[in-house]
Formats: sequence, C-alpha cells, structure tokens
Amino acid sequence: MNVDIRGVHYDISDNTRDHVQKKLKRLGYAEDLIIDLLLTISHDKNGYGIEATVNFKWAKSAHVKVDTYDLFKGIDNLFNKLDNKIVKEKEKIQEH
Repeated sequence: MNVDIRGVHYDISDNTRDHVQKKLKRLGYAEDLIIDLLLTISHDKNGYGIEATVNFKWAKSAHVKVDTYDLFKGIDNLFNKLDNKIVKEKEKIQEH
C-alpha cells in the first residue's frame, strides 16, 4: 500500500506524521485490498480539513473528509470513518 501525506497551507510535522503512521497500522488488515492512500491536511482560519482517498484493487475508490479544530482528534475521526468504508467495500466484494 502506497501512502502519500500532503499538506495544503500546513507543513506536516513529525508528530503529525507519526500519529498518522500509528493510525495506519490499524488498517493493516486491508493492505492487500488497497493500492494507495492519499491523505491531505489543509489549514485555514476555520481549522483543519482532513481528506483521505483510498484506491482499491478492484478499481473502486472511497473518499472521506473531516473538518475540525483539533488536528489529532480529526485524524482519529477520519480513520474511524475510513475503517468503516473499507469494511463496507470488503463486504461488498465478498458477497459477489
């Protein structure tokens, strides 16, 4: 699984990168299902916008977005949503 972490009007700090890597370990069960994951963190006067796009091996993609004032809680929330999306996609594939 290729992981790309980008910042828009935000420099990705080592703490942020480490927190994301720790959360990625939680998605280890889906490494064989995912081709790549693009995580974008943007910062503006209203807080942070965190977006993730996952491309699956069966040519399907999932997009999740979270807007928050607390970056680390937002990352946690994003990975919870992303985990749910991956489980749903995995169930769809197993049904066929």
